[in-house]
Amino acid sequence: MTNGIRSGNVMTLKKALEIAEANHFAIGSFSPRYTPMIKAVLQAGQQALSPLIVQISHKELVRYGITPGEFAEEFYRRIKDDGITVPAVLHLDHTKELGTIREAVEAGFTSVMIDASEKPFAENAAISKEVAEYAHAMGVSVEAELGMIGTTDFVETDTDEELFTDPQEAAEFVRLTGVDALAVSCGTAHGVYNVRKPRIDYDRLSAIRALTPVHLVLHGGSGVPADMMRQAFQLPGGGVSKVNIATDLELALLESLGREERMTNEECKALDADRLRTGRQAVTDTVIGKMNTFLLSAGKAPSFHN
Repeated sequence: MTNGIRSGNVMTLKKALEIAEANHFAIGSFSPRYTPMIKAVLQAGQQALSPLIVQISHKELVRYGITPGEFAEEFYRRIKDDGITVPAVLHLDHTKELGTIREAVEAGFTSVMIDASEKPFAENAAISKEVAEYAHAMGVSVEAELGMIGTTDFVETDTDEELFTDPQEAAEFVRLTGVDALAVSCGTAHGVYNVRKPRIDYDRLSAIRALTPVHLVLHGGSGVPADMMRQAFQLPGGGVSKVNIATDLELALLESLGREERMTNEECKALDADRLRTGRQAVTDTVIGKMNTFLLSAGKAPSFHN
């Protein structure tokens, strides 16, 4: 890496998901959204002895006023200063802009997601292949998306449209692009489920898994019942290995502070010590809860050394 700041327990997404899939659990990809909350997420992993992924999307970087460099700098600072030893991945979530991907790779992100899912199949595949070739040359994993995952809050994506992933297309897409992980659309959505109920099309997931050699990702993990999610990553032959969770963390933070409106990153950094401690504890507790009951990843850090 150009910055030379990776530490021994920080790994690529590909390596982390290989171990998760082999051991039938999923790794949570948690978006702190504010740099002061990176500490809270990492401490949750350390306390639960769970591998974890810390992520942020392009739209979150813009909305909360953060650069990839600032996010990465705080991530690696906390890894070092807080003595974090559990396996960790630094991931750039939904991003359409190649410039942001390059900036993240240069900053030390170990995984990036190119989201060209709104493009026609051939164009999505061509763009994803370009990113995979660039990132792999830099030792960085790549996630792409096929199908369209709906949203309710527009923080990560632009539309609430939903288009389920076709298993045959998924197989061809992976063959053409060489990506390491594939986000699939099979019923979950970004944001809070205000009206519709979360659902997962397990038959579709199983068909995609049977035809593709890469690791599968479910976006929109906030608000999905734990038993529903566990079934998704315990499917025969391997199911989902990565689950994205963002909204639940921010809701816990804001509730602990008695707020309803989101902050900017600078507002969060300006919180006094007591309120910052309160907010961090709420986020840590939420993440540990997901690791214990939702992902079954708690206590799995030692499996990375076997």
